[in-house]
Amino acid sequence: MFTQQYRPLFKHAQLESVKASLVAAATQALPLHVRLQRALRQLILDGTLAVGKPLPATRALATSLGVSRDTVESAYGQLHLEGFIERHVGRGSFVSPRAEHLPHRPAGARTQRVTRAQALSRRGAAIVQRGGVLIPAAVRPFAQGLPETRTFPLAIWERLQRQVLKEHGSGALTSAPAQGLAVLRQAIADYVSLERGAHASADQVLVLTSSQQALTLCATVLFDAGDAICVEDPGYYGARKAFEAAGLTCMPLPVDAEGLRVDHLPEAGADSNGPQPRGLYLTPSHQFPTGATLTLDRRLAVIAWAHRHRGWILEDDYDSEFHYAGRPTACVQGLDLHGRTIYIGTFTKSLFPGLRIGYMVLPPELVAPMTAARTLLDGHSAPIPQLTLARFLQDGHFGAHVRAMRLLYAQRRDILAHLIRTHLSGILEPRIPTGGMQMPCLFVCDMDEAEAVRAARRAGVDVLGLSTLHAGQTPAQGLLLGFAAHAPHEMAAGIEALASALHERVRRRLA
Repeated sequence: MFTQQYRPLFKHAQLESVKASLVAAATQALPLHVRLQRALRQLILDGTLAVGKPLPATRALATSLGVSRDTVESAYGQLHLEGFIERHVGRGSFVSPRAEHLPHRPAGARTQRVTRAQALSRRGAAIVQRGGVLIPAAVRPFAQGLPETRTFPLAIWERLQRQVLKEHGSGALTSAPAQGLAVLRQAIADYVSLERGAHASADQVLVLTSSQQALTLCATVLFDAGDAICVEDPGYYGARKAFEAAGLTCMPLPVDAEGLRVDHLPEAGADSNGPQPRGLYLTPSHQFPTGATLTLDRRLAVIAWAHRHRGWILEDDYDSEFHYAGRPTACVQGLDLHGRTIYIGTFTKSLFPGLRIGYMVLPPELVAPMTAARTLLDGHSAPIPQLTLARFLQDGHFGAHVRAMRLLYAQRRDILAHLIRTHLSGILEPRIPTGGMQMPCLFVCDMDEAEAVRAARRAGVDVLGLSTLHAGQTPAQGLLLGFAAHAPHEMAAGIEALASALHERVRRRLA
C-alpha cells in the first residue's frame, strides 16, 4: 500500500484499478510501462483523476505497485508527452488542465454506441445485407472453387522466386506499376492469345489481385447506379453481389444445356418494367454452376447484341483451363470484332488461392481509366509474385501443371459422381459437367434444401444450395459440390458423412 504521505493522492480503489488494469493488459504482451501508462490515462479519461490533482511520486508509486522506478518514470514521461499530465521540478506531477476538455464518462454510465443503421450508407447497408463472398478458411469436403494445392510444383516455384530475387535484388521490394509489370502482362497476353484465342497485347492487360476485384472495377467504372446488367440465372453469386453493391439492377436470364438463353436478351424498345441493360455478365466456358458451355452461335448472338446496344460483355473465364471433353472453346473476346468484351481471368483457380493474381484484357480505350480506378483500391499487385508467375508461364511450367491437373480433376469428377450414385441414390442425382471444378446435384426426393445444407455442415461437409444461385426463375433444389481440392479418400469420407446426414433427414420426415 501507499505510504501515509501519498495515501490522499491515490485512493485504495484507484490503486486497485491500476493493478487490475496491469493484470488484464498482461495478456496483450505489452511492456509493463506501456500498461501502466494506459491504466493511468484511462483514470484521467474517466474523470477519476481530476484536473490539477497530483500524482504520486515515481518512487512511491513504484513501491506500491511492486515495479521498478524506471517503469513508472517511463509511463509518466509518455503521459507528459501526450499532454495528459504536467511535471514540475521540485513540485511533482499533476493532471494537466488540458484534460478538462477531454470527454469524460461518468462512473457507471454506459457508452452510447452508434448503431449499424446510423453508421452505414445505403450502399454499405446493401453490402452487409447481401453478405460478402465466402472464402473457405479450411479445405473441407466439398468446398467449391478450390484447386488441389498439395501437388503444386512448389520446388519449381521456389527456385524461380530465388532467381527473381537474385536478379532483381532490392528492386523486387519496391512498388510495381499499377497496370502490372510488363513482363507478366506480356506473358498473360501470350497465354490468352495462344490458349484461349483472345486478341490481346501486353498493353491491354491489367494485372489485379482477383477476378472479384475485376468485377468491382467494371461495376463502378462502366456503369452508373441505377443501370441494369444482365446476369445468368442461376449464376455466380459474387458477381451479382458486386453489381448490386454498386447500385446496379441485375436482370436474370435463364440458362439451359447450351448456356445462356440468348433469345431472352432484352431488345431496345421492347416492353420492359426496368431500364435497358447496358451490359451482360457471362461465364461462357463453364457456366457457373451448371458447367454448360456457351455454344458458338450463342456467342455470336451475344456479341451482336452488345454491338447493337453499345453494351459491355463481361466474360469471366474463371476456370476454362479445366475442360474434360476435347479442347476448350475459344473465348468470346477473340470473336468480338467490335471491342465490346472485357475478358477476366484468374490464377487462383489454376494455381493456388494464396497467389492473389487475376487480370483483365481490356479494349484499348478502357486501359487508362481502369488502371486509374484500380489505384484507388489497392495501388498495385506485389512485384515478387508477378515476376515469379511470369517465369512460371514463360518456362512452360504453367502449361505442364494445368495438363496434370486436368487429368487429376477429371478422375476426381468421375469418382465423385460414382460415390453420389452409390451412397445417395434416391436423394441426389449428379449432373456431370464437361469442365470446371464443381458438380451440381439435384434432389430427386422431397428434401428441404436449406435443412440439407445445415445438416451437411453439421456433419463437417461444405455444400452450397443451388437455389441460392438463382435470382429470378423458379430455383432448382439441390447442392453444389466441389471436387478439385479433395482426394478420393476425402471425398469418400465426405459422401458417407453427407449420406448419413441426408438419410437421417429422410427417416425423420417419414417417421
